[in-house]
Amino acid sequence: MSSASLPGRLAAAYAEIPEVEAVAVAGSRTTAASDAASDVDLYVYSREPVPLSRRREVVERSAGGRAEIGNRFFEPGDEWIDAETGVHVDAMFRQTAWIEDQLARVLDRHEASVGYSTCFWHNVLTSQALFDRHGWFAALQEKARRPYPEELARAIVAKNHPLLRGNLSSYLHQIARAVERGDAVAVHHRVTALLASWFDILFAINRLPHPGEKRLLRFAEERCALRPAGMREDVDALLGAVYPPDARVVERAERVIDGLDQLLDHQPHVPIGIATP
Repeated sequence: MSSASLPGRLAAAYAEIPEVEAVAVAGSRTTAASDAASDVDLYVYSREPVPLSRRREVVERSAGGRAEIGNRFFEPGDEWIDAETGVHVDAMFRQTAWIEDQLARVLDRHEASVGYSTCFWHNVLTSQALFDRHGWFAALQEKARRPYPEELARAIVAKNHPLLRGNLSSYLHQIARAVERGDAVAVHHRVTALLASWFDILFAINRLPHPGEKRLLRFAEERCALRPAGMREDVDALLGAVYPPDARVVERAERVIDGLDQLLDHQPHVPIGIATP
């Protein structure tokens, strides 16, 4: 059996569990970015938690060796290597009420996060349903296919922009202090956080749901009509100064922020600091 049929085979197995409402596949396998090494990212939705014993049965039918059942490091999930195809499977378990609230948080209540504000929205939008017992997932995706709320764009800018360099505890200030101490770990940590908020703002002003952690520069180049001139070069230069800590990392972080601010200066509908974070 080919790896292309693996998601369908697993979805059919989860469909046998009464608690399961829907199964969807997302990640690189639903985009042109997929390759032979791509994992299978499955999302198993249920109104009540799926018993661990039933989850184990599905894994044992597929796994040929090492399997991790009941992981709770991030989302509840199981991971294993499929014996037939050698493909890494990551099955995540979500309750329907929880994901409904994640969509309501951004689409109805317009609540921003520090970085990655709209990732769950993007995940639902780009998922492909493999099983949908009562049409619940189709209805969820229909809700997700809404125009980007202007109030949400403003909230994301208001929450994340002061953290770049405006506040006393801004990422830029923390980076400068870490460079002074020669603290490479802290420099790396704060640059990563700065870029998380930076990309959250960039996708917001382009009215695009945030695609997650991977291939952000490529996604921004392909999808963001509004982006700083020299974006890739500036971000690459910043990352190149992170380890070992280079005194120029602050200057390069400033340049990355300057490029974003130039975009914001021409966005009258999302002025900096318009709302209380």
